[in-house]
Amino acid sequence: MNPYFSLSDKVYNITEKYPELIDLLASNGFENLRNEMMRKTLGKTISIETALLSKKIDPALFEKQMIEMIERTRPSLSTGLSDAKHEGGGEIKVEGVLPCPIRVPLLEKLEQWISKQSITIDYDLKAASMGVDWIKERLQSSEDDSVLSDVFLSAGFDLFFDKNLMGKFKESDAFIDISGLKSLHSDFDNESIDLKDPKGQYSVIGVVPAIFMVNKSLLGDRPFPKSWADLLKPEFENTIALPMKDLDLLNAVLLNIYKNHGEDGVRKLGRGLLTNMHPAQMVKSHIKKKENAMPVISVMPYFFTQMIGDNSPFTPVWPEDGAIISPIFLLTKAKTKEKTKAFVDFMFSKEVGELMSANGKFPSTHPDVDNQLTKDQTFMWLGWDYINTHDIGSLLIETEKMFYDAKEGDIL
Repeated sequence: MNPYFSLSDKVYNITEKYPELIDLLASNGFENLRNEMMRKTLGKTISIETALLSKKIDPALFEKQMIEMIERTRPSLSTGLSDAKHEGGGEIKVEGVLPCPIRVPLLEKLEQWISKQSITIDYDLKAASMGVDWIKERLQSSEDDSVLSDVFLSAGFDLFFDKNLMGKFKESDAFIDISGLKSLHSDFDNESIDLKDPKGQYSVIGVVPAIFMVNKSLLGDRPFPKSWADLLKPEFENTIALPMKDLDLLNAVLLNIYKNHGEDGVRKLGRGLLTNMHPAQMVKSHIKKKENAMPVISVMPYFFTQMIGDNSPFTPVWPEDGAIISPIFLLTKAKTKEKTKAFVDFMFSKEVGELMSANGKFPSTHPDVDNQLTKDQTFMWLGWDYINTHDIGSLLIETEKMFYDAKEGDIL
């Protein structure tokens, strides 16, 4: 159960408390909720679960979408784990961000685990929608590793590899992989991909895969796109929706396009950009009335493909050249590894891995978890060799400039 509402609550009560959910529900078939009289009358007679089932919408999946909308609209609700949060004096400090769809269930499991431990923990695990600027500010102002928490959790590249941020501590061996896993899940340890850090510094507990969806009703006579390379073709200029606010995923896309297709590829992707949409908006973008505002292709986290309705014109596409991944890193401070070992073991447990993979469709690196993927569902990973031989922080600045300049038409 999430901390905001119950699926048995009446539609009126939920929308009265969280009016930001009215637009979300309306865009998913409950247009009558925009009418205040209808919302007050019918909304008081039906539970949110019953309403969703009437539209053949999975309540458990839609609940996650509602939670994300609440936390994205009201960041103050996402600043801590719960009222039981330790505010100081803990023997271990953990901070970072968690993907919104799995944040609540993971925090519930974490609190249950902490209640059985003898060691005290200070933690601050915000919703991913809040970003990591609150961590960056502290890292930028200090060269001393005493500024580091004992454990960091987050997806993305800039926080962990920018030499003005975590990167400067990486070079001094401030982090160590104490997961104890000799090998990762076969999905991430095979002839085409290896997520295990050869330097033994960084740990990866799971990934956020980026796939795309094609709006068949708008595709016309254009060839059906099946790969990232296809997205760079001229026929898809000004037709692509990208999750610009999800910088972790956008950065992963830009870096991989640059690695595999060079500057020209990044510019072509920039010219392909039609609009900036949150994934929750993308899955309902076909409802928009102005066709010139409707994307043909929407790039989004794999999780959001579960929100596609039966009558949707979208076809999910797992790219033939692999779903681009933004790794969910777990960084452990080397100096305090003895104190944090139990916590790290918990985060790398099969129980947590199954929660990430099943509840959020964020495939786990735990070798015993069933990620429910087929052999064709492969991944595109930047690679440790590439990361260790490039200045990722500077490269992100360069690729972002190429991308935005191309969108503005500054590059012919």
